[in-house]
Amino acid sequence: MWIFLAFLLVPLIEIALFIQVGGLIGLWPTLGLVLLTAVVGTALVRSQGAQAMAELRRAMAELGDPTAPLAHGAMILLAGALLLTPGFFTDTVGIALLIPRVRAAVLRHLAARVQVARFEMGPGPGQPRRDPHRPDIIDGEFHELDENAPPRRGPSGWTRH
Repeated sequence: MWIFLAFLLVPLIEIALFIQVGGLIGLWPTLGLVLLTAVVGTALVRSQGAQAMAELRRAMAELGDPTAPLAHGAMILLAGALLLTPGFFTDTVGIALLIPRVRAAVLRHLAARVQVARFEMGPGPGQPRRDPHRPDIIDGEFHELDENAPPRRGPSGWTRH
């Protein structure tokens, strides 16, 4: 329902704003202003996106939580799409999303309304698979050794050297 209202209301708001601004400053300045916001918005998205990518790389390198950098990157991407869409309302929302404090407020607002569920698929790396109904059984792999083979010399493979 909300998406339908957005697709209905946003074009109506844009048309109304085009009529109002065009009536105040004229056709060509209005079109120039729309093009200017697209060009300036693209430059801002590029610089903000590079910062968000650097934060994401840092979070991944430090094995930290990448949720915030990913969310900021997604909002910057949305801001870029809004700034490339002709219109004053979408440009205003897009520019607002390029302000880090606004993005942080949006993230806090969304985080308060999102319930995170855990999803796992199989064991983690280096962990044996376990049957939840039979916790005493551990699934593993083995290799049969040839009894007639000569004994190995050197470390057993179970020790680090």
